[in-house]
Amino acid sequence: MWDFSFGKSVGMILRTLPFIVLRLVVYVGIAVAYIFAVGIGAFIGFGLGHLWSSPDAPLGGAFWGGLIGFGVTSALLYLAREYLLYLVKAAHIAVLVEIMDGHPVPAGQTQIGYGADFVKTHFAESSILFGVDQIVKAVLRIIFRTINFFAMFLPIPALQNLLRLAEAVVRMSLTYVDEVILAYLIRTRTTNPWQTAEDGLVLYAQNYQHFLKNAVWLSIFMWLTTLLIFIFLLGPVGALVWMFPVHNAGLGAFVLALIFAVALKKALLEPLAIASLMQVFFKTIEGQRPDPEWSARLSQTSGKFRELAQKAAGWMPRPPQNPAKPV
Repeated sequence: MWDFSFGKSVGMILRTLPFIVLRLVVYVGIAVAYIFAVGIGAFIGFGLGHLWSSPDAPLGGAFWGGLIGFGVTSALLYLAREYLLYLVKAAHIAVLVEIMDGHPVPAGQTQIGYGADFVKTHFAESSILFGVDQIVKAVLRIIFRTINFFAMFLPIPALQNLLRLAEAVVRMSLTYVDEVILAYLIRTRTTNPWQTAEDGLVLYAQNYQHFLKNAVWLSIFMWLTTLLIFIFLLGPVGALVWMFPVHNAGLGAFVLALIFAVALKKALLEPLAIASLMQVFFKTIEGQRPDPEWSARLSQTSGKFRELAQKAAGWMPRPPQNPAKPV
């Protein structure tokens, strides 16, 4: 069914508990920020709605105020995405790579500093890491269209809805592949992140069937577990919401439980998926070299891949700004 050890993934995650706590703080904090922003916006909009003569104005004002609060929070998080990637996600992956390879890493809070220093050693500027990550995501979408995973199925009308659902699951499974490419960059101690990302994408493409199978199983597991978390949270969140005199408390409980379920998924389940796919990726590509045919195929179909190759060719190595501290 799958080609990774679930127990090994859990063991790797348990050895990075400081990062799990950090991720909980970050993602649950983001969920709380959304709730406060929407709540404050709705409250202000409700109050302003009383200035209008229409009886439905307060409720309409609350809706638009909450929507504005949601938009403002999303914009602030969009601006902070580069920082979050640099200091949270990449640093955690760096420590997971060290643990997988049997290298010693510090415990406790110093583990977070170790991971951050490790990333800064190999990616002197967060914009470089962020740029690589964005191009990798774009190329992965092209790979999915290029391989035409579902071309093997006959275009039977009765199967179209089922195939669309299957395609959605496969697309969802690509969510974690860019993190695995990032782990490849870190593990190879790259001096040219663009070139190493190019090689990693070609290695992924030439083994796509093997990787997709495992990614799909992980994606199904992730969303089923998130659904269970959501159902579990509905009770306590619903009881909390009913304590307040709010309009349509049932919908409010549903939305709050969904927000916190997604936050817990990102904090607890995503590292598990990344650790599992890392096992599959590194075991599969061991001893392989990037296939020139796949490289040419991606160059023909993806402008982002050509951009990646151009950046790799023009890369000038830079001295690290903050070398990682030895353990």
